[in-house]
Amino acid sequence: MVGTALFAHGARRPEGGPSPGLPIRALLAYGFLRAPLALLELPLFVLLPAFYGREAGLSLALVGFVLFAARLIDALADPLIGRAIDRTRGRTDYRRWVVVACVPLAAGFVAMLHPPAWSTTGLALWLAAGSVVTYLAWSTVTIAHQAWGAELGTDPATRVRVTGVREACGLAGVLASAALLDPRHVSMLSALLAGSLLLAAWLVRRAPTPVSARPALASDVPGDSTLSRPAPIGGTASWRELFADRAFTRLLAVFMLNGTASALPATLVLFFVADVLGDASRAPLFLLTYFAAAALGMPLWIRLGVRVGAKPAWLIGMGASVLAFAWAFALGPGDWLAFGVICAVTGLALGADLAMPPALLAAVIAAAGGSGAREGAYFGVWSLATKLNLALAAGLGLPLISLLGYQPGVAGTVTQALSLAYAALPCLIKTATAWLLWRLPNPDLAAAGPPSHRMDA
Repeated sequence: MVGTALFAHGARRPEGGPSPGLPIRALLAYGFLRAPLALLELPLFVLLPAFYGREAGLSLALVGFVLFAARLIDALADPLIGRAIDRTRGRTDYRRWVVVACVPLAAGFVAMLHPPAWSTTGLALWLAAGSVVTYLAWSTVTIAHQAWGAELGTDPATRVRVTGVREACGLAGVLASAALLDPRHVSMLSALLAGSLLLAAWLVRRAPTPVSARPALASDVPGDSTLSRPAPIGGTASWRELFADRAFTRLLAVFMLNGTASALPATLVLFFVADVLGDASRAPLFLLTYFAAAALGMPLWIRLGVRVGAKPAWLIGMGASVLAFAWAFALGPGDWLAFGVICAVTGLALGADLAMPPALLAAVIAAAGGSGAREGAYFGVWSLATKLNLALAAGLGLPLISLLGYQPGVAGTVTQALSLAYAALPCLIKTATAWLLWRLPNPDLAAAGPPSHRMDA
């Protein structure tokens, strides 16, 4: 394996050829940033509504409206953020985007969790401003970080290792936030975020340099000291070119459908634990079981993805998830052990959903000739799709269970409708998604050059 010295000297490899093996310290220097980003996710989506509804005294309707508006602004901005990152290539790099955006990210999050003693209107405006700043900064760091990762390898094995290590760091952040998911721990959450962001900003200075940022060698192209690179996504015509890439649109459709299947249970899990299993207080334990199993299983998915490829590994993960999660439809009051086992098995399968799609997207970008200039645009659209999945799950799941007669916390309510939306519907969607993925041409084969040697994480 070739170490980081090769990156430090700006060596260049032919596009599509095998990537030099990245040592684990280099992967961790890049991937650790995902930990503080993931640390924010549960507080932003789970804790914040309860915090402002119970601790700050705002009505849930007002909190919901403010957060929906902030998330809508954030989602619509994602493709523009990705394009801006691409268009500044050559004048700046991913590191600068990451480090600069970390400042408003930390400031906005800490401000939201420490609101002033203002009136209802003032608090709503404080929440709105803090949400918009935090979401936009989080999206900027995330898109830049993912686009950077797409450039760290041009062979399938390295792509899987890069995304796998990054998402393993993210699972560590989720576990930390799950353990502190209580309004009484907001100060500890704030301190942990600030410290982990500082450490991440220090580590990214030592992370591998993206391919497009490394100086080309004169030997790469005879008679020229620079390599031609694709133009970044610019006007409407260029956006049409991106969506005209059939491999990208088909992979995006698979990603969105799979994301909807995963977001539905995430939206309904607290209702399911409370009214189907019968004890809402056990929900944190199940969440910890799920994410701990995902963290333990990630090294296995990295090895499997390196050995068989990202697409087959993702299909295996989908199959395992459906086979385990389908049993949740048959559960009833007191089935704690059975649900705990389901959480553990589906948590193990989660690693495939986290690590394989970005690796496949990196292969699609390389096959389309967009490496080194268009990663931001691709991942901006990818990030928008992720947020639309969450919105679609809430817009589909909550009205569906209400229409079928379910009422939260009401004795004798129709819990079968909840089980249907929580377990049966996601399994059907995920099965259809697996079929679509199976029919998808393998992007790894289109983008890869000669077979690379095995590289274990």
